Amino acid sequence: MLEVKNLAKAYNGRQILKDISFSLKDGDILTIVGPSGAGKTTLLRIIAGLEEKDSGQILIDGQAYDSGKVGVVFQDYNLFPNLSVLENITLAPRLVLKKTLNEANEEAMSLLKKLQMDGHEKQYPFQLSGGQKQRVAIARALAMKPKILCYDEPTSALDPALRQEVEKMIVSLKETGLTQLIITHDLAFAEHVADQMLKVKPLVEG
Repeated sequence: MLEVKNLAKAYNGRQILKDISFSLKDGDILTIVGPSGAGKTTLLRIIAGLEEKDSGQILIDGQAYDSGKVGVVFQDYNLFPNLSVLENITLAPRLVLKKTLNEANEEAMSLLKKLQMDGHEKQYPFQLSGGQKQRVAIARALAMKPKILCYDEPTSALDPALRQEVEKMIVSLKETGLTQLIITHDLAFAEHVADQMLKVKPLVEG
């Protein structure tokens, strides 16, 4: 279980997040919705270990927070353009988890098949559609065996048909027991996939 207690963050004296608290059970999907400027992405970056919180607590299974248990699928995918799909997915497992090339390749191919991307492993990011890049980004995050997978606006650049595909994919990953946290401004999408929803608003300076 992920527990966030009284999280706060300010930039240059401006309070972005204040007293944010929620819990997320293993295998559930939490969507965090709100307008631009409400601190959604800041919250995701703190949970992912990419930014420091000012105060509050983050616990995973009641233990001190370990950002290595959290994977992130970024809005712009952040794929390495000079690496093939397979190389994008296997790089971190080989460097960080010390997987052998064969182990990393085998696991990557299994993930690509699960995400209906087998046959694309030798392609490069510029050869892929937005939806395909997103699947590769998800496979790359899953290759690191995260306990929690976070998404930053996963439907923002997709047409309605692809949005439905993303919904199906996220629900299918839930069936594997993966815990997922999704930042989105797309309320309809959020309601379709969420077990629970957290609404955040910009803080009014006073």
